[in-house]
Amino acid sequence: MEVVRANMDDSKSCMSARVETAARRLPSGGARAPLWATVPDADWNDWRWQVRHSIRHLAELEGLLELTPDERAAVAALGRSSLPMAITPYYAGLIDPENPDCPVRRTLIPTTAEAHAAPGELRDPCGEDADTVVPGLVHRYPDRVLLLATGSCAVYCRYCTRSRMVGGAEGYSFQREQWRVAADYIARHPSIRDVLISGGDPLLLDDHHLDDLLGMLRAIPHLEIIRIGTKIPAVLPQRITPELTAVLRKYHPFFMSLHFIHPSELTPEVIEACGRLADAGIPLGSQTVLLKGVNDCPSVMKDLMHRLLVARVRPYYLYQCDPIVGTSHLRTPVQDGIRIIEALRGHTTGYAVPTYVIDAPGGGGKVPVSPNYVLGQMGEQLVVRNFANRVYEYPDGGEGDQKSASGA
Repeated sequence: MEVVRANMDDSKSCMSARVETAARRLPSGGARAPLWATVPDADWNDWRWQVRHSIRHLAELEGLLELTPDERAAVAALGRSSLPMAITPYYAGLIDPENPDCPVRRTLIPTTAEAHAAPGELRDPCGEDADTVVPGLVHRYPDRVLLLATGSCAVYCRYCTRSRMVGGAEGYSFQREQWRVAADYIARHPSIRDVLISGGDPLLLDDHHLDDLLGMLRAIPHLEIIRIGTKIPAVLPQRITPELTAVLRKYHPFFMSLHFIHPSELTPEVIEACGRLADAGIPLGSQTVLLKGVNDCPSVMKDLMHRLLVARVRPYYLYQCDPIVGTSHLRTPVQDGIRIIEALRGHTTGYAVPTYVIDAPGGGGKVPVSPNYVLGQMGEQLVVRNFANRVYEYPDGGEGDQKSASGA
């Protein structure tokens, strides 16, 4: 049986050569941009100061980067109905001010490509609105729900799945009364054992508000697991304070899914923040979106997964970028993601291999996608290939095995 050999040479299998070039030009992690060189450390390390001084407007951005004409036009055109722009001063230190192909920059700075709606793109690609049972609560899967606790983020990723509702667009807001209504719904449905709190970013809530919300949920007897999805550790590690972890550790079993996209995000500050969460007994998993010109290269993705493990974060999901309106310039073919998984599986520890998924448009949920390692069936022999494309036969005749065992 002929086997098509996959190319495992990172230098040849990289789908976008500019990814590696841009990665090499990134400034060192945690470096302050000149704009904030004289800010006292006490302010710099205060997460509220970071949020207050986030870059949100064109004039501020021009003081930080050498904008291209396209970037400048796109930022100037942002309006009330658009996904806003926000970049924390800390995270701005990861942006190459001279290189528009900088991976982090591509995910933060608007371009005019966002105005182009490609075929198949949707405002609500995951079909969350249709599965919303009370304001801010999505009930799609039988035993778990998604609770949208806030509409604010520390940074606004240009590929955001919820760009229709975050950052104040269209007046979306999430208040304590909505949390109470959502908790009442969960309490009335004993089949719900797991809640994922997202938004926006729940870790932008003050400690006492977060304590209040988690307390509401933990008071529900049949709710077994509480999770939070957040990008805060990557973009605002100053938020992960001892006081915050003291709140979170009260609500075990409690899990966190952390959003990372590029190895440059794993700075000493971020590693310390992740360690603080892990020391509080919180299992950490990563969620990474596959993005063109950012991480669509096996060597970049492998580096990211390795650094996550060192930071005590287990790679969990690699997401195919959702078809949100205006994101075609950031989406890759699915085959690129399959090649990346194939370049990881067997070539590094299994802990470093996330599950590659497509969130099926229209509310179909997560569909795992993987390379085809099963080549066929030959009688009772299952023909498979391994990471090195060597072919093996597995005796798949379970019934025959049982007869042999019973006759022994």
